[in-house]
Amino acid sequence: MPKIRYNNIDNVSTDKTLKEFKQWREQRRRKVKDYSYKVPKHEPELDYLHANREETTITWIGHSTFFIQYYGLNIVTDPVWAEKMGFQRRLGDPGIPIQDIPPLDVILISHSHYDHLHLASLRKLITSKTLLIVPDGLKRKMIRKGFHRCQEMKWWDHMVLGGVKITFVPAQHWTRRTLFDTNTSHWGGYVLEPNHVVHASEESAAAREVPEQSASAISESQKAHDDKQAGGYPPVLYFVGDTGYFKEFKTIGERFDIGVTLMPIGAYDPEWFMTSQHVTPEEALQGFVETGSQLMVPMHYGTFKLADDTPKEALDRLEVERERLGIAKERIRVLGHGETLRIRHEADETE
Repeated sequence: MPKIRYNNIDNVSTDKTLKEFKQWREQRRRKVKDYSYKVPKHEPELDYLHANREETTITWIGHSTFFIQYYGLNIVTDPVWAEKMGFQRRLGDPGIPIQDIPPLDVILISHSHYDHLHLASLRKLITSKTLLIVPDGLKRKMIRKGFHRCQEMKWWDHMVLGGVKITFVPAQHWTRRTLFDTNTSHWGGYVLEPNHVVHASEESAAAREVPEQSASAISESQKAHDDKQAGGYPPVLYFVGDTGYFKEFKTIGERFDIGVTLMPIGAYDPEWFMTSQHVTPEEALQGFVETGSQLMVPMHYGTFKLADDTPKEALDRLEVERERLGIAKERIRVLGHGETLRIRHEADETE
């Protein structure tokens, strides 16, 4: 049976020729980059994070890895605690050591590239109560690797866990882990939102197939859902994953009332090579504006040398473009590794 090959919207290609790879390699040899700037490292608030089940928090581990507490669920995105990526050493230690991460209810995988899915990290994080959510086409491979409590989702599919609705949304990218599995699974981002009223008839097939092992997570989340004394509903959270700039930022913004966007800003240089698969800092802000989001947290920089840009370059370009667009400084929250952003619920302000 032939393997399914997944595509981008409008069939936008990310393929590169051997000639283009050689051209990039030759350019890279001539470049001298300053990596003296390091993303600041913060002492993680471990006692608070282990005790918290009510407040919405976002803690940056590094790259696209976040520890998120949302409506009673403990969540990790794209888990990568690896010390190396290929031949490149990590630029900074993970914000929280992997052994100190609170017990997880859900792990979200945006796509299968090595810098977003590190199997050794996954094995250390998963317990019998953890649900692994992956893009369409990846579940079979994860089961072969021993991750049996796994659910895959197509673009725009959703599932409900307690009071949280999780939707898998499009991105513009590609994926591969071996020479033979290019684009045999999909890629995308995730939107988390409070499921104010859960109707069984409205739940997707994916939602009805949530394994029984998630019952404890659901009960905790449902408690937060039912207990309005905890501070009201949290804002809608959009984890973009890995993407080039594409028109669906606007579509996603029209479908969801997004409060916080976790947006990539790195691995864009050289732009002629990376443009279809990674946003520049300027494109990241354009996408942020088009989603209608209130707050942006930059990610996908400062952890691994994946392209020819540096963390300082990405942040400097982001700041110049923010000023040019007239976006208020407080709407772009640049985190350090290990730093926790606490999000007040409903109409309250972000701390």
